[in-house]
Amino acid sequence: MFLNNFEYFAPQAPGEALDLVGRLGNKAKVLAGGTDLLLMMKEKMIKPEYLIDINNVQEFKGIHYEPGKGAVIGAATKISEVEHSPLIREKYFALHQAAGELGSVQVRAMATIGGNSCHASPAAETPTPLVALGAKVVISSLSRDRELPLEEFILGNRETALAQGEILTKFILPEPAPKSASRYAYIGLRDAMEIDAVNMAVNIVLDDDGRTVKDLKFVMGSVAPRPLVSVKVPGLLVGREFSGELVEKAAAAASGEARPISDIRASAEYRREMVAVLARRLLQEAFDAAKEA
Repeated sequence: MFLNNFEYFAPQAPGEALDLVGRLGNKAKVLAGGTDLLLMMKEKMIKPEYLIDINNVQEFKGIHYEPGKGAVIGAATKISEVEHSPLIREKYFALHQAAGELGSVQVRAMATIGGNSCHASPAAETPTPLVALGAKVVISSLSRDRELPLEEFILGNRETALAQGEILTKFILPEPAPKSASRYAYIGLRDAMEIDAVNMAVNIVLDDDGRTVKDLKFVMGSVAPRPLVSVKVPGLLVGREFSGELVEKAAAAASGEARPISDIRASAEYRREMVAVLARRLLQEAFDAAKEA
């Protein structure tokens, strides 16, 4: 379980980090939290010649909010900071919930929100609520910055839209709409440090009457190679008065949209059943919270 030999860099500024990433190319890996990267190196899955540690680059860290515009979260921000942020809890509750379910206390103190998306595991916790909340990512290189919706950044299992010479530097979250609420939940084999068998996030917006669904984003994790944004669930609910009958139809539709596999954590059939269970729960919880918003 020894690491391979590598050269270590610890840049202090964004330009220095981006220069290293551009020059060293695919021979280098970016080290943020290292909770996935170092394990992969120990297991000889990857053997980078260089590690670029971005933890000293303050511009890649922190949670910043501007009323009316939304929040910006640096990609190197620790999951524990996201979990315990009063702002995230108040404005982006589904993300707060997901951050609190990632690994252990020790892992959350090291892992970063950017790493959780860049690792691109189908079972990752934070991408699902981030997509539901309408997050965009900022991808930086020496020559430019570009923005993408997070659902376009994660392309598949361990695959992202990062090109050579680029780093994911921040997430942009829009200001929550009036009369809106978000919720997240997961199903695992046990209530411990277990990889999710299914996870889900819902972000609902209600009309002024407090009953009609004005907008809805419904996202499933661990049932497809990347976060699965439902088309059928919003199609059933948006523009209609929320009801138990519609929730049942939406749960069935979500289960039908899921594309799970069978593996050591759960069968495909079980995952589809749990999609329906979580859909019923989260749609009702999000609706109840939005009515009070």
